Amino acid sequence: MIESLESLRRDGQSLMEDVSWELYQAHAGLKSKAELQSIYARYEQILGREALDFVLNQFQLSTPGSEEHRSARLLLEWLVESQTGHVLAEIEEREIAWESAAIVRLPDGREVPYMRAGIELANAPTRAERSALETARAELVARELAPMRLGRLQREKDYVESLGIAKNYNATFEALSGVSLSALAAECERLLRETQAMWDDMLPQALRTSLGIAVGEATRADALALFRAPQFDQFFPASDLEGAVRRQMIDMGIDPTANGRVRYDTGERPGKRSRAFCAPVRIPDEVYLVMRPHGGQTDWQTLLHELGHALHFAYTNASYPFEFRWVGDNSVTESYAMLFDHLMQNPGWLLRYSGLGRRELPSYLRAAALEELQFLRRYSAKLIYEEQLYSGRVPWDALPSLYVETLTSATRFNYDPADAFVDVDSRYYAVRYLRAWQLGAIVAQTLVEQFNEDWYRNPRAGPWIAGQLFGEGQRELAHELSRRISGQPLSFTPVIHAVECLAE
Repeated sequence: MIESLESLRRDGQSLMEDVSWELYQAHAGLKSKAELQSIYARYEQILGREALDFVLNQFQLSTPGSEEHRSARLLLEWLVESQTGHVLAEIEEREIAWESAAIVRLPDGREVPYMRAGIELANAPTRAERSALETARAELVARELAPMRLGRLQREKDYVESLGIAKNYNATFEALSGVSLSALAAECERLLRETQAMWDDMLPQALRTSLGIAVGEATRADALALFRAPQFDQFFPASDLEGAVRRQMIDMGIDPTANGRVRYDTGERPGKRSRAFCAPVRIPDEVYLVMRPHGGQTDWQTLLHELGHALHFAYTNASYPFEFRWVGDNSVTESYAMLFDHLMQNPGWLLRYSGLGRRELPSYLRAAALEELQFLRRYSAKLIYEEQLYSGRVPWDALPSLYVETLTSATRFNYDPADAFVDVDSRYYAVRYLRAWQLGAIVAQTLVEQFNEDWYRNPRAGPWIAGQLFGEGQRELAHELSRRISGQPLSFTPVIHAVECLAE
């Protein structure tokens, strides 16, 4: 029985802390499997219809635009996600255990842990080795992981729709997130059109120069190798990574550990995910930054990205209620991660904190522009594809072909149908990334206006970021935050302009 809003908040925070700690251990390679079902079982009193109806009632009775209304909407969105997580816990446990144990076996007898496949693909010395590994990886995924992911997506869609909050999955997401999928998809279509000429100009030369292949031959695995950009490794040594990033944060007037609340987990460990992540176990008191080294500038960019997340959580106002600290529009935290990782596109930052000199800078910036544009086009295509996936308008067995067509058309890298259900982030996380690009560009503009071009080393900038941005948690939607700090709406216009400037 739900006794009060405060009891729901208390139990909700305990649930989130327990799940976050369990997922941190599993994804960091500290456990071979996650035990989520037993955690959710301890919190069944907040994972049923009674709790959902309680919060829905709070939402309907509160005045639109009030803090009570904002709080109730965030709690409602969180409850739907948590209850969905409860339903999917058994499948997620199996996926994590599979990823931890799976081995990609190559025809020559070599064995690569699935969790290292992305790293090995990016660093493969020849295209023949890369192709062999990618073929073996895709066959393994199609045979074992893809069916699990398909079952998970189907079950997620069915469960969310069964809650009856809106007429279907997509309408439910829009009602809870405050984001129009059709409007954002239209913006993505426009971005793809407006950047097509630039993409067609840049990609062929990069593929010929770096990999010796033509457009049409390149696969997604080749994209990993291309954007790994090993020619710049000498300027981004692993030995300088943490020291340089910590020094820059101190120059900016912010403690890179948030007085010990941020813990760095950046070394190699068997079983650790190749994809970096931030695990806020207790917000704001205990936050883990987790990455597995790939090498070169990739690691520098990854550390900055995850540090943006970690410092955001660690500097969140501790007096805020659970929902303003733990949940909300993840476009906000992703925008802070992008604000920091985009320092790797800032000439002044690079010259001051990396080993790049003025001679190498133009070629590096052009490579960075190509990578940025690829990510923008890829995520725009992902949203367009995922809107179809969750809509129910396309049969499940037709989705792999649609996935290949949509992603390949946007990026000109050949995608594999095996990944059609694997390359889908849960609950429209692609939306959060796309709006984060928009918000991050506006935050960067605001910082330049207030603290000049070198805001990243202005000792007044860090305290402003910690107080005006990080301290607010995620109580605001991305477009609300943009209006507060700049008076501007979210748009891809400044994002495209920034890429054009990089590519000059």
